Amino acid sequence: MQNNQNGRRDFVKIGAGAIFFGALLGGGTYLAPKLNAQTPLLRPPGALDEKEFLSTCIKCGQCVQVCPYHSLSLLDMGSGNSIGTPHLDARNRACYLCDLFPCILACPSGSLNHDITEAHQVEMGIAVLKNPNKCLALMGKNVEYDDIKDILKHSNKNEREQKVLDDLESYVGKPCTICADLCPYPTKENAIAMVQDGTGKWYPEVRNECVGCGVCEELCPAKDEAAIVIIPRVKYKEIYS
Repeated sequence: MQNNQNGRRDFVKIGAGAIFFGALLGGGTYLAPKLNAQTPLLRPPGALDEKEFLSTCIKCGQCVQVCPYHSLSLLDMGSGNSIGTPHLDARNRACYLCDLFPCILACPSGSLNHDITEAHQVEMGIAVLKNPNKCLALMGKNVEYDDIKDILKHSNKNEREQKVLDDLESYVGKPCTICADLCPYPTKENAIAMVQDGTGKWYPEVRNECVGCGVCEELCPAKDEAAIVIIPRVKYKEIYS
């Protein structure tokens, strides 16, 4: 547990909290943090501070079972003292901020805070435009089927999941505004929006109500690593102040 706490402190101090670099692209400057390799895990909504989370989670897997988007999975043997605890891999399946948060309601130990009942209370992390050189909007390219074909293989076991994939496929042949349009936050324009830089190019601007759900990362059509990614366990001011 101490190693996890030290990793978080190092990450915030060395990475998001202090050192920023400008990624120059076509005359526009886009700020992103210099990420440290010791990035904390992305936990379900309502997760307590990592130390408390690890000490209270009973590894029952009930949150995993009730998630309608199949977003959660339990960490395996290679995860040290986090083994058996739930996390998200946003690139494979993000959190869609479900009504009533069934994962939280299913948690019997309180490691997922039952006081979290609305999306604006969630603090999973923050999105950053880490790879602006991969952003289709900045490159002025339309979305092609080949860009999203791998994402369309994500889980489609129910109507909710299928709707996500149908919505994504509707962008084929169109300019990419996927991250802003498909953000599940109730007032999405307060979490992320498409804006223009000084040269007239469009790009996603992360705003202060972003909760780090990861949908922007999952659905980003950039190849391999997404243009926009989630930094877990940090707040907006730690990244953008």
